[in-house]
Amino acid sequence: MSVLIVIPARYASTRYPGKPLVELRGATGEARSLVRRSWEAARQVSGDPRIVVATDDERIRDHAEGFGAEVVMTSESCRNGTERCAEAFDVLGGGFEIVVNLQGDAPLTPPWFVERLIEDLRDHPVAEVATPVLRADAAALQGFREDRRAGRVGGTTAVFGADNTALYFSKEVIPYTGRDDYAADEATPVFHHVGVYAYRPSALAAYGRWPQGPLETLEGLEQLRFLERRVPILCVEVEARGRQFWELNNPQDVPRIEAMLAEMRVA
Repeated sequence: MSVLIVIPARYASTRYPGKPLVELRGATGEARSLVRRSWEAARQVSGDPRIVVATDDERIRDHAEGFGAEVVMTSESCRNGTERCAEAFDVLGGGFEIVVNLQGDAPLTPPWFVERLIEDLRDHPVAEVATPVLRADAAALQGFREDRRAGRVGGTTAVFGADNTALYFSKEVIPYTGRDDYAADEATPVFHHVGVYAYRPSALAAYGRWPQGPLETLEGLEQLRFLERRVPILCVEVEARGRQFWELNNPQDVPRIEAMLAEMRVA
């Protein structure tokens, strides 16, 4: 199936202005921008997808083209990555069967997360949207809770039903577990939502026509617009395979991600 991977990159982030151009040092000490590391992660996905950076900012455009990325300019009116993906898809003239939104703040996304997402959407013809979820280990769960106690917007958690369709996503830690004593190697019931989406073009086109709903507005989570419109989202459980995963949401996440890059020996 023809696949387009879009990396939305917005300079004027409310929480972290200029975030796509923030530099992250890898295991060798070399600094590369967040958007470049996200683009490099996308290039590891098999199947020869077309990869574009979608932005409304000339600084990001110039920087991305400088390291070899294809760039699609989108409007400043895009309110989130899904709207920017929809616009990029239209600018390119369509023609793709699946569009992947690889968030520009998730440079640690392993290629098999995206590959599994594409595969599961292909195998579930009724599904319109799919997104990966990763069972949180004790360390990740502790990180979520520390962020909330400190008043920081950290990772997003997801709950889903027996058919793997999403029930809800939140920046709070859900579900409530009643425990703080999970062992390092013990599975927790909390799932970390990985900020990647695969859409069929019909779902992407419909999304831009809908106004933001109250849940999306309160949580600041774009995927809730689908749930508020009763569009099912397929949650695809993925495996870390020894890799660590974290998004860059706040300046405090930079040293955390750099430590992960060093530990995983990512240049």
